[in-house]
Amino acid sequence: MDAVIFDLDGVLVDSERIWDEVRRAVVAEHGGTWREEATRAQQGMSTPEWARYLVEELGARTTPAEIATLVVKRMAARYAAEPPLIEGAVDVVRQVSKRWPVAIASSSPVILIKGFLDVTGLPVGAAVSSEQVGAGKPAPDVYLRAAELLGVAPEDCAAVEDTTNGLRSALAAKMTVYAVPNPHFPPDPEVLKQATAVVEKITDLGALGLG
Repeated sequence: MDAVIFDLDGVLVDSERIWDEVRRAVVAEHGGTWREEATRAQQGMSTPEWARYLVEELGARTTPAEIATLVVKRMAARYAAEPPLIEGAVDVVRQVSKRWPVAIASSSPVILIKGFLDVTGLPVGAAVSSEQVGAGKPAPDVYLRAAELLGVAPEDCAAVEDTTNGLRSALAAKMTVYAVPNPHFPPDPEVLKQATAVVEKITDLGALGLG
């Protein structure tokens, strides 16, 4: 293993529920209807992808560009107040970075990734948003780009993920995958089985030699 790449939402910040709350509210305000499957469907989508989903699939009466701007603005406000850091996550990344190059491969917009890094000051060698690549998770694009920026072959990287689409993305990139299942939105058991190791909390990665 020559590098470690972390997902952001659900791995380093407890933000999946916040994304869910904000999107639900915005869809309702614009006359759309939330569906039971909507939360899981959007996990891993890039900003353009989930914005189209809110309009085309959930019926929000606005444009994808306008709804994306509104949702991201509200998320940025929540992050500015206080990023919902997962306990121990920042310390784990700092410890890992002492041994390997680290990167972030996230579906969050660039502005939220930057906000997280500004607050934590983590020594990250690369940070990639899926809105900067061809497709969001479960496509492998964001992980492949992160590995490229680190100068490491994807198969020589470890990825830390929490959701079904995130796990699929890292697996498709041929990385060694460590799963920290999201307690609010547990991943598909069949996908979880494909991970190299599964831990309950990110701080448990130390027992596997990663923390």
